[in-house]
Amino acid sequence: MVIAALSMSNIADAEHALSAPLINAEAIYRANLDMKGLHQEVVRVVLLDAQHRCITRVDITIGTVNECLAAPREIFRPAIIHSAFAFVLVHNHPSGNTKPSKADLQLTKRVAAAAQILQIRFLDHIIAGQGYFSFQEAGLL
Repeated sequence: MVIAALSMSNIADAEHALSAPLINAEAIYRANLDMKGLHQEVVRVVLLDAQHRCITRVDITIGTVNECLAAPREIFRPAIIHSAFAFVLVHNHPSGNTKPSKADLQLTKRVAAAAQILQIRFLDHIIAGQGYFSFQEAGLL
């Protein structure tokens, strides 16, 4: 019962955070708090308008307890369909450890290169767990 209440609280907090512009890593993390309770890795793209307000969130792929594969083409498809000005990539680490893996670093580099070509702003890649890791804040984007 307590776990269900905490899960509902995270969902409500995320919905409230989505109503404001997502201008920094903390705001993005709060808008995706629902990912903290997931038991599998999920890669999500958050599509933004020119004022950094959320257009929509799309879960791209669901993986295992410690791995999730995503290709740039799946990430950019919704961004193009929804005419997004910018986007943020968010994925969770069910273990709670937010340290990026080699695969996380490689994906971020590939997505950043594709974003430049497509002229869609890639603002950040957030790993959600016990807290969050921001590639932008760490200088890796």
